[in-house]
Amino acid sequence: EVQLVESGGGLVQAGGSLRLSCVATGLTFADYVIGWFRQAPGKEREGVALINVDDGAARYVDSMKGRFTISSDNAKNTVYLQMNSLKPEDTAVYYCAAGRGKSYFTLYTGGSDMDYWGKGTLVTVSS
Repeated sequence: EVQLVESGGGLVQAGGSLRLSCVATGLTFADYVIGWFRQAPGKEREGVALINVDDGAARYVDSMKGRFTISSDNAKNTVYLQMNSLKPEDTAVYYCAAGRGKSYFTLYTGGSDMDYWGKGTLVTVSS
């Protein structure tokens, strides 16, 4: 059974940082791209960043560039999202998702074609 488990969310003040983790089990990690997506209250799910676990290539939604960094530790089957300079508008439930053979375009469709999803972790940024 494939499982993706996110952690690291919480309450942080504007300007602060958080690092989210996504641990994947039950799949061959290097065969997948892993993405971070988020959904704010009343809004559609949107892409944040994506990493090809096999070669480490990363892509970001333009609005996240420079503040967020995605990385992976293949030995731990874990993908991270380092979030800096957080803003109140970053408040959302953050999900990780795994997709086999998916392109970065999935970031712009809210991950609609990703194969597996975690349950999410809540990030709240106070002003």
